Formats: sequence, C-alpha cells, structure tokens
Amino acid sequence: MTDPAATEVLGRGAIEVHGRIAGSSNVTLLVTCALDGRELLAVYKPRRGERELWDFPPGLHRREVAARVVSDWLGWDVVPETVLRADAPFGEGSLQRVVDEDGVSHYFTLRDDPRWHPELRRIAAFDVLTNNADRKGGHVLLAEGRLWAIDHGLTFHAEPKLRTVIWDFAGDPLDDAVREALARVEAEPLPGELLELLDDEELDALVRRARALVRAGRLPAPGAGRPYPWPLV
Repeated sequence: MTDPAATEVLGRGAIEVHGRIAGSSNVTLLVTCALDGRELLAVYKPRRGERELWDFPPGLHRREVAARVVSDWLGWDVVPETVLRADAPFGEGSLQRVVDEDGVSHYFTLRDDPRWHPELRRIAAFDVLTNNADRKGGHVLLAEGRLWAIDHGLTFHAEPKLRTVIWDFAGDPLDDAVREALARVEAEPLPGELLELLDDEELDALVRRARALVRAGRLPAPGAGRPYPWPLV
C-alpha cells in the first residue's frame, strides 16, 4: 500500500486482535486492520498495557505516534506508518504497520555494510533529535529494500536521556540533506498533530536539540552516564 492508503486502513479499519507479541516489556499486540477489502498487519500498543515508569509519564503510545509525525515531517520516512486510535479493542493506543523485515538483520549486522551507512547516520540523527532513550540493535530493521526504525515509546523527554547502540558514526559530519531538514525544526511551525501529542516543555526541548545538531554539524559522541540501552539487541 502507499503511505496514505496504509494510514487510512490503520486509522479507520476494523481491528482484529491475534495475540500478544512475546518479549515486550509493555503489552504489545499483533492485529489485523481491514478496510474496504484492504488488510494489513499492525502492532497495537494500548495505553492500558503500559507499565509505570519513574522517569516517563504515562502515554508512551503517543510518543510512538509523535516519532512518525516527525519522521514524516522531515521527509525521512524512517518510522513505519503509525496512528493514534481511541476506538481500539483495549482502549486508546498506537497502531503501527508491520514491515516485512527479513528476520535476521539488525543494527549490528547492518553497520558493517557501507551501503547502509547513510541511512544509519540519518537514524542516529533522528535519535538525537527525538532524544531516544532506548535505541536497541533490534529496533533497526531491513525491510522492503531499506532500513526502518521502530519502538519509540521512550522518546521526546525534555531532559537528556539519549541511550543508543548507534555510536559508530559519532563525530561524522551530517549530510547536507539531514542538516537542512533539521534546520526546518527551528525555522518552521511545528506540525499541529505534534502539538497534541507532546507538552510544551518537550516541544521546546525538541527545537533546542535540532538547533544544537545543526550548529555542531556532526553527530555527537557518547556522554557521561548511561549512553547505551540494555539489552543491546
């Protein structure tokens, strides 16, 4: 499906729950969305299934949607189509299209192939911008001939919380296209949908991170504290 078609099916389609995806820290369900003869598999993350965290407020599913909004706004398209559904079977949650990944690739298998380096650097910049606190290797997928980034519940915090495995490109200059896209975050009005998903403090921090990245002109190096997530994959 094209992006608009997939988004329409996710946003309006009838939802059939197949079961829980094993190994997830929060309730994560595999579902089918069907609309007018079109069907697609999706991952449903209901608000009711989130475990309480000390450092993030409730509503991680909204951050999943916000990550897609930012990815789409910048023209990077690194996050699969993701929507907010209030009428889902277990209450409000995010629905994200399942990409047909190869089942064996992840960041640590992809980083040694130079053809993926531009996309990996873009994902690294995306993680800095969104302040991703949980970029594991298994959250980078090879599907449909390109790379995708998933699992963005722990993003957009106003305080610095970057934890990622993608440090191999630390210090690398930003591509011109990436730098120009980041400059838009400061220069243009933020998308209206984003204003409904994040609070003012988080939105201000997003703009500050974009400004800092543009001025630095390169990807940052790991800082003090805990720069890596656990587990790594």
